[in-house]
Amino acid sequence: MPVFHVVVCGGLVPDPLQTLEPVQGPAGWGLKNESMLPAILDPWAASALFEADSLARANPGSRVWLVSAAPKAKLQQVLMALAQKAAFELVAVDAQAGGFSDAAECASALAAAVNSIAGLDRSRLLLFGGWESASRGAGATLAILGEMLGISEQFQGVDQASPKPDGSLEILERVEGGRHQVSLLSAPPALLGWATGSLPEPPNNPQVGMLNMRSAMPALQKAAPSRLTGGGLALSSVELPSQRRDTRVVKDMPEDQVAREIVEWIAEK
Repeated sequence: MPVFHVVVCGGLVPDPLQTLEPVQGPAGWGLKNESMLPAILDPWAASALFEADSLARANPGSRVWLVSAAPKAKLQQVLMALAQKAAFELVAVDAQAGGFSDAAECASALAAAVNSIAGLDRSRLLLFGGWESASRGAGATLAILGEMLGISEQFQGVDQASPKPDGSLEILERVEGGRHQVSLLSAPPALLGWATGSLPEPPNNPQVGMLNMRSAMPALQKAAPSRLTGGGLALSSVELPSQRRDTRVVKDMPEDQVAREIVEWIAEK
């Protein structure tokens, strides 16, 4: 059976149930009361982590690292719940987390963290992360990180990666028209930007959580500080999308008339 060294990169984002309001402060743009907002692991990165854990369990000897650039205090809070979902070794970078950081600057901090991992075999390396992000949606950080690490085999919008006995992987990437492109990777290293994948959220496992936190707490204490200054990025204005709702309650309207009005409404947009 093949053995993989999987590095999952994932940042923290505010809980989606919170109201987010952009404000400009002395350090640039951020979110109002950002330090008080509860955080979660980015949902796309979470899918990548669950896929990495499943891959490692199916291939004995494989290892999974979670690399995250985030404030240590918030990362510790998120780990209390996340650690019970999947087995991983934490590599923490103490940095500002938010939706206004520069993708290249963030990728540079992550690259330094990946290069610091002891025992990482580059010939077995699979770099996982989210194809998109709930914080920026730029879709650029992971690709830039791969280039910084010299990984030229990159796959984006991945829904499935099936290992073969010879160490190759069959990879399904999303393409237009609701279809998948099937690629065959002969061997690592490679980068996979995950979409939603095919796995549900794993149930909580307290034993896995205790094992993870035993190594995660020292990793948090040793987290290297990295100040993301924005790299000269300047935003002239930031605002929430305007909400618009036009509601009309009508009874006993024929179906063809409902359909006609919907088509007319779409044509006006």
